[in-house]
Amino acid sequence: MSSLFRGVYNRHIHSNSKLSLKVGVSLLLLCIGLMSISPIKAATLTLSSLNWPPYTGEQILAGGASVEVVRAALKAVGHDLKVDYYPWSRTIRIIKPAHSIYSGYFPEYHFPSDEYVFSDPIGVSPVALIEQQQFPIRWSNVKDLNQYRLGVVHDYQNTLELDAMIASGMQPVEKANSDEHNIQKVATGRIQGAVIDKYVFNYLIKQTHLSELHKKIQLNKQLLETRTLHIAFKNTAEGREWRQALNKGLKMIDKDKIVQQYLSTIE
Repeated sequence: MSSLFRGVYNRHIHSNSKLSLKVGVSLLLLCIGLMSISPIKAATLTLSSLNWPPYTGEQILAGGASVEVVRAALKAVGHDLKVDYYPWSRTIRIIKPAHSIYSGYFPEYHFPSDEYVFSDPIGVSPVALIEQQQFPIRWSNVKDLNQYRLGVVHDYQNTLELDAMIASGMQPVEKANSDEHNIQKVATGRIQGAVIDKYVFNYLIKQTHLSELHKKIQLNKQLLETRTLHIAFKNTAEGREWRQALNKGLKMIDKDKIVQQYLSTIE
């Protein structure tokens, strides 16, 4: 090989090497830049929840109607969902530490908060009263309920007006650890009524250990309120980023259809 050709060849190799190095560095910087845009480090959203069928539950079909909606919305934007189930008080408490693996909890009613940011609605919850069939609760205004002792579940949100009356002492209540306990307490006459989601009651009263009680109790003829269900994300950069991703996915699916199809499969 002539010295002239060797020189041209060496310059060509050197030039290609410099070009490859520049391309490699550029790609590395691009990757680092993309990683820094979003605080979401993985494509799986991890949430805490409770056993609240038919909305959520470890032992029910597909994890529940709310889980189906959230999973579909995340799938629409390329993400996955992981849900761990706990008693309600722990569901909320476990997400609070800074090192918690959970970005939020659900399902939750919207309430004023600086600690959480709420997703767009993932469904609705008809908040109702159950009562003894022989002694129905008669009311037209929520304040009329003050004459009855009602059961509520510890740490559950009810309606804003009812919760305000409970906090002020105007509304007599007994707290229970679950909706099942309140169903049993109403059936035995220990309390005159209890606050419960309509679909939760319809699900629970069909379960073997409670089914006999349907002869004694019923839903009151009017709802307290229909409230929207949400994910409560931690009010952090990562929580807000996940909320944005989920809300985008919710716009891409028919959540009402998903819920109705789910409910029809368990009736």
